[in-house]
Parts: sequence; structure tokens; C-alpha cells
Amino acid sequence: MNLLRLFSLALIVALAGCASTPESRIQRNPQSFAQLPADVQERVRRGQIDIGDTEEVVLLALGDPVRQVERVDQRTGATRVWIYARQAPRFSFGFGVGSYGRHSGGSLGVSTSTGGYQDDEAMRVEFQQGRVVRIDYRKG
Repeated sequence: MNLLRLFSLALIVALAGCASTPESRIQRNPQSFAQLPADVQERVRRGQIDIGDTEEVVLLALGDPVRQVERVDQRTGATRVWIYARQAPRFSFGFGVGSYGRHSGGSLGVSTSTGGYQDDEAMRVEFQQGRVVRIDYRKG
């Protein structure tokens, strides 16, 4: 296998591992999705949520949040807050060559990462009693 094919295969595998789409989450939870009304199913497919949605609907539509916090105040009581961030995969490439006498070799490595701290909060979803009561979208 030549080096270009190996590189292409590694890149495809790395990208496939990063993909978490509404459709992939629906395929992993078909029973939950089937129980939703048709209009909610359509929103979930588009990755959209609305006031009144349950935590299960939000997980299907948006996936796992990057952080969760709980806020408690005197007026509204306990509020769970799920924080979502814009995260694009980052790629690293490496190439190495070595030789010893008449023998030589080379290698190529590909790495991806979506982790790490960034001030790139995109959305906050607030829940009270298991239902969405507020959605904050970050602009800009």
C-alpha cells in the first residue's frame, strides 16, 4: 500500500470517529425517537430544540453538552444548565524518515482532537423539572 493510500485511509477513519450527527444519535436510540410526535422528530433531524423539550429530545438533537452546571436561586429553584460549544476537529500530521546503513524507512501519522478548553460557548440550554425553559444562543 503506498503512502498516499495509507494517509487517506487514516484521515477517513479519523473523521468518521468525530462524526456525531442527529441521524447517528437517532440510529443509536430508535425507540426513543419513534415515540416522539412527527413535528418534534423533524426538529430533531435538523438538530433543533425548543422550549418544553425534554432532556432526551435535546440529547437526540444536540448530543452531549461539553459542560453541565446547576444554578439555584430563590425565585425559580434549581435549574440545570447544559452548555454546548462550537468544536471543530483539529488535525495534526507527522512524517518521519530514518536510515541505517543500506536500510531506510518512513512513516506518516495523523491525529485528531476535539478536546481542550476554548472560549467558544455556542449555546446554553436550561432545564427545570426535566423540560427546556430557556435557550441562549451566542451571537458572533
